[in-house]
Amino acid sequence: MARYESLARCVVLLALCLCGFPGRQVAAARTPRFKAVAFDYFVIFDPNSIIPAIDEAFPGRGKEFVNLWRTRQFEYAWLRSITNRYVDFFQVTEDALVYTAQALHLELTSDHKASLLNAYLHLKPWSDAEVSLRKLKQAGVRIITITNFSPMMLRSNADAAHLTDLFDELISTDLNHTYKPDPRAYALGMERLHLEKSEIAFAAFGGWDAAGAKAFGYPTYWVNRFDLPPEQLGVTPDGTSNSFAGVLAFVLGDGAEQNLNRVPP
Repeated sequence: MARYESLARCVVLLALCLCGFPGRQVAAARTPRFKAVAFDYFVIFDPNSIIPAIDEAFPGRGKEFVNLWRTRQFEYAWLRSITNRYVDFFQVTEDALVYTAQALHLELTSDHKASLLNAYLHLKPWSDAEVSLRKLKQAGVRIITITNFSPMMLRSNADAAHLTDLFDELISTDLNHTYKPDPRAYALGMERLHLEKSEIAFAAFGGWDAAGAKAFGYPTYWVNRFDLPPEQLGVTPDGTSNSFAGVLAFVLGDGAEQNLNRVPP
């Protein structure tokens, strides 16, 4: 009889462990605030990771060179958009590279050009990127990109960093021959995911991109990696920080309210 009583107690204790003791509730899994996140690629990949390759070609000029190169990339994209002269972003990147070398009075040999363009196909991910993407994936959040990068640039960088399997889709604005911040570029997320704007969070690297995505109507988080001042465009993202942690909080709801509207003055 004692044996059966002992067995019964074990069963009761097991039931309590599974269901919770009286007066206590088992914490339910938190439901993400959004069904998907659309990333600009520079939120995941460090654009300054090409500086060593630049310094190898032009010693001591890496930081100056990369800043002008990146600025001219996006200026060329915007100018081509306005004038309806589309080429994919890898061609834009090459054109901007040639301009930058000429502007800085540096000789860009064919070997230099090849090595620097190759560096743009092998960017290093930010240290917090992979683990954060995996947390979103584990939470059931769909992960895509909406970026000006060409399809080849997207795939090459993801493959080199072994991150390809974390994306539901690598979406390039090349799909409809636009560049951000054209509203048609942002619309690709809704079209490919078959979701409403309110169901997709957009994670921006550039302040101008955050403004563009927010103006389009996406809930927008600005990952301000370089601690830059906000763009004066009359549009404010829903939250900002200088790391991936803010995106996780914004999307998964863990203290998200603490990260909202924390845009630098």
